[in-house]
Amino acid sequence: MRYPAEHKAEVRDRIVATAARALREEGLDGASVPELMRRAGLTHGGFYNHFPDREALVTEAVARAAAETGEAVFEAHEGDPGAVLAAYLSPEHVASPGGGCVLAALGAEAAHSGSRRVRRAFAAAARGFLAYVQRVVAPSSRRGPDDGALVVASQMIGAVVLARLVDDAALSARILKSVRRAAAV
Repeated sequence: MRYPAEHKAEVRDRIVATAARALREEGLDGASVPELMRRAGLTHGGFYNHFPDREALVTEAVARAAAETGEAVFEAHEGDPGAVLAAYLSPEHVASPGGGCVLAALGAEAAHSGSRRVRRAFAAAARGFLAYVQRVVAPSSRRGPDDGALVVASQMIGAVVLARLVDDAALSARILKSVRRAAAV
């Protein structure tokens, strides 16, 4: 049986999407290639038709996860910094790392990765996040992120990480609310 030409691209996209969610939920080493392929509805043997190794998949999954956050948070609310902050600094984002920001979910773990390619993928995601914050939340005529954008980006990511760490829903909500208020420009 011959598949249409676009089939391979669709399968690859499904693998990357599955990995992007799983990595954010379970960590960089949380799901093996066989497990990721099973979740994508595929067999382990087909993995190497799409990627040379797991590291290549992880780097694409990081880029995919970063793009998803860009679209869902920044692009969807462009022109409304308050809506961007409300979407990012929300209890729903805190409760759903698998569909949330890859930097908040895996940033600290990525800094310790033994893979240069994975660290570069996260560096690119961080630069993209800073660019979004600069453009949408803290606009300025400066080229590159200014100090205000750096502060707001750090507050946003840090608040989500901290809100996930505390074991008190009321405290988590206070963290998000206080940073939404502090980050409002």
